[in-house]
Amino acid sequence: MTHVLLLRLAGPLQSWGTGSSRFAARRDSHSRPTKSAVIGMCAAALGLPRTMGLRQPDQRQPELTRLGELARTLFGVRADHPGVPVRDYHTVGGGTYPLRPRDLITDHRRAAAVSAGTDAATGDRFGHHTLADWYGAPKKIASDPLSGALVSGEVTRSALITERWYLADATFLIGLQHEDAAFLDSVARALEHPRHLLWLGRKSCPPSGTLALKTAPGDLDTVFRTHRLLPGPDGNADPARRPWAWLQMPPSARGAMPVHDQPVSFDALRPEYTTRWEARRRVTISPDAADWKGLIP
Repeated sequence: MTHVLLLRLAGPLQSWGTGSSRFAARRDSHSRPTKSAVIGMCAAALGLPRTMGLRQPDQRQPELTRLGELARTLFGVRADHPGVPVRDYHTVGGGTYPLRPRDLITDHRRAAAVSAGTDAATGDRFGHHTLADWYGAPKKIASDPLSGALVSGEVTRSALITERWYLADATFLIGLQHEDAAFLDSVARALEHPRHLLWLGRKSCPPSGTLALKTAPGDLDTVFRTHRLLPGPDGNADPARRPWAWLQMPPSARGAMPVHDQPVSFDALRPEYTTRWEARRRVTISPDAADWKGLIP
């Protein structure tokens, strides 16, 4: 018998990254949470290290790690309130910055540029000396030919304009299907008492209210049909609406499409993902579906 851990992902803003938008000037958002993001959130709540693999190393018959058990779950998303796409005008690296004493020691170019101001300064405190664009390009570090110190390869820089997309006022019901109800309960407890901070795709998007809802017997399709829609930002939900859901399926299932978000490793230097299969379905909520009690919005 299988069980499904139900999670509620809701907040003012969400942003679920796609592989094509990573560290780019344009950061898109998927229309729904990805499996890799949700499994990563659960792993963070459990306090698992990023270097953990899916199986125990140095064993003749390697057993699955806790991350491996998480990745093995079948994943489903029900878009109770899909949200509204929002575009953010974002700049990085503009403006002026106060100089620190070590900046004058490690870079003679900066020291020469503000020498007149520092010589005229009075008092026993390092003053509010500024130098426009002193920080330079942070990712273009080079060794200075005179001092040998690591300094910015470009002394000046201009603000980088980026375009970032979010989902506003969205609410998703997430399902993680597994055979071990005790394991799912341990994940639910960790999500309500996380070891690390949690966010909905980006660090600027914290979750709101109740996160872990319950562990219910059954499969994803059954559990999604037997639980009412989650309330939206206004506290209401249309009981007659049929939301879309995306359910992880075998490749041979009717309508199954490949999705490249099955986590293999969350290593900060080399994260790895592979392909899984999912199908999109309209969900008809049962008339006697279970209601939500004690939900913190």
